[in-house]
Amino acid sequence: MAVFRWPLVALLFAVNAFAQSNADRLVTSALSNTRAYETLSYLTDEIGARPSGSANAAQAVAWTTSQFRAWGIDVRTEKVTVPHWVRGDERARLVSHNNQKIVLTALGGSIATPAQGLTADVIEVSSYDELKQLGTKVKGKIVFYNNPMDLELVKARHSFEAYSRVVIYRGSGASRAAEYGAVAALIRSVASASLRTPHTGAMRYDPKQPKIPSAAMTTEDAELVHRLLARGDRVRMHVVLTPKTLPDVESANVIAEIRGSEHPEEIVLIGGHLDSWDLGTGAIDDGSGVAMVMETMRLVKESGLRPKRTIRAVLFMNEENGLNGGRAYFAGHRNEKHIAAIETDAGAAAPTGFTTTLKGTALDAIVAKTAALDRVGAHRFEYAAQTGADTSFLIEAGVAGFGLVPDPLHYFDYHHTPADTLDKIDPQELAQDTAAIAALAWTIAGE
Repeated sequence: MAVFRWPLVALLFAVNAFAQSNADRLVTSALSNTRAYETLSYLTDEIGARPSGSANAAQAVAWTTSQFRAWGIDVRTEKVTVPHWVRGDERARLVSHNNQKIVLTALGGSIATPAQGLTADVIEVSSYDELKQLGTKVKGKIVFYNNPMDLELVKARHSFEAYSRVVIYRGSGASRAAEYGAVAALIRSVASASLRTPHTGAMRYDPKQPKIPSAAMTTEDAELVHRLLARGDRVRMHVVLTPKTLPDVESANVIAEIRGSEHPEEIVLIGGHLDSWDLGTGAIDDGSGVAMVMETMRLVKESGLRPKRTIRAVLFMNEENGLNGGRAYFAGHRNEKHIAAIETDAGAAAPTGFTTTLKGTALDAIVAKTAALDRVGAHRFEYAAQTGADTSFLIEAGVAGFGLVPDPLHYFDYHHTPADTLDKIDPQELAQDTAAIAALAWTIAGE
């Protein structure tokens, strides 16, 4: 069944100067306080990491719901069933080289090694083609995918492109190696920098292949293994991983909204995801996005402004290892008139603009009506087929998508690591990001 949507270009051309002045007013309010940072501080420092299915994730649902309610904003939760994977112990050593410690972390969804661990020779590949050429030579071995991010792309602020080129080995590397008889799969952490910090992330098993354990080594340890193998050394590693996949858990999306005064059935969605990985406290990914969304709603409510169309905040659950929150939202709301879906899930560095699915006349219209974004350096729109993970279901159905683009230079230094903590967030830059979300949402929701 198709999603009901409205021709956004017509709405944008109808937005008048008064609406622009109110967007500018929201920018001023966002920049004049640190409330977004205070919200993020509680979420990360008081609640902590929020992996799907955990007690902390449940606490985050309860706390964000109570905050919206305290601000006088209509809020509800909607059930989402989520996976519950827990990490356990993880350690490794090079038994072939004086038991040197290898720092690694299990990939989300991985099975455990045998209780006593496993020991095997390591064989390095840099592509699936190379793996295929080796074929059964990898049988009984640990396959090591050595795929560094392209740092020239990162320096050019194309970090997400560099990430997308190599993250495929995290997602499907284990099953591809298992096809040829490997006993485990390791990847080089998908990272643009490292202080021996491993980067986790979700992996998935091909049901047609055996399941083998999978983990990410730090870039430093990946370089060590690479050097030893390049010298012609036999590299033999002992690995212990004890993760568990527990029964699914009932969780929730948090949905808050400020109803439109004239067209409440027309919805401008703003969203981020409430869950995080367990290594850090999810400040960058995506506590900051949650804080931006919540603060946007608080600013609009406190201002006394009433948009013509409904502004709906959605704090999605389970983006990191399933997208069940995004999927559940789409299933429950696909027949509503979504005008736009704005997602923020790319950190909290200074804003540089937005990606958008708009082109041509519609793109020209949004550029013409968002002058308030100039104040925070975010008046730039670049076409992208997809602008967010949780909102992807709406966008695939034809809803106009927008994704906030904070400066991506250092995002993958900390992404999915123990270093994803509050100290990486600059309060003023977070306020600028919030201002950008608020201005764009208000401009589309209209006056």
